[in-house]
Amino acid sequence: MHGIPVAVKDQIWTKGIRTTVGSRLMADFIPDEDATAIANLKRAGAVLLGKTNLTEFALGGSQRYGLNRNPWNLDRFTGGSSGGSGSATSAFLCSTSLGEDTGGSIRRPAAWCGIVGLRPSWGRVSRYGVAPGSWSMDQVGPISRTVEDAAITLGAIAGHDPRDPYSWDTPVPNYRHALGGDLSGVRVGAIRELIESEIVDPEVRNGIRAAAAVLEELGATVEDVSLPLTVHGGTWPPR
Repeated sequence: MHGIPVAVKDQIWTKGIRTTVGSRLMADFIPDEDATAIANLKRAGAVLLGKTNLTEFALGGSQRYGLNRNPWNLDRFTGGSSGGSGSATSAFLCSTSLGEDTGGSIRRPAAWCGIVGLRPSWGRVSRYGVAPGSWSMDQVGPISRTVEDAAITLGAIAGHDPRDPYSWDTPVPNYRHALGGDLSGVRVGAIRELIESEIVDPEVRNGIRAAAAVLEELGATVEDVSLPLTVHGGTWPPR
């Protein structure tokens, strides 16, 4: 990643650079070391352009440093909590960025901004130096414009870290080389309650079905699955 400009969610420690976690309470916090994910990016040659805005303490609520704007429509939101990274990447202000996902905070901004967001498997990327939302669920990952860019970014930040005892002590594969376009043997579940609900916009529903058709053309098996308890989780459906 030599010379690649990146932006980083302001939940992740950056040595000598203010890290507010989106809160006025942390307005003067300047870490004296980098988070492991940042250190790994720098080791790979990436150039840090700056920090990106987020909801306060990455909890998906209010924004203390201004509202994130969606580059596709400035009257629209970017999704939270990594909305600043989603906005910056989608607007070509950086080549790729880092977010943090506890319950959708990478995937939602990526979806709302029309780009790629990947929440790695828990433990694939060290959480050392990341302000915690829920320690057993937090995970740093890439928000990028293409799948290939996401693969390159993940390859740079992943790896075992003795300062995070739950990080995987296994080799990091070359994710970029794994992008061959053949999804034979891959099974994909389409969650019925999250797609067919009456509150889902028909355009969104049709887009999901079209994406599923592309996956099938590439060899994957797509099956409708039911998760009845989904309706009882969080704020779904909105009330």
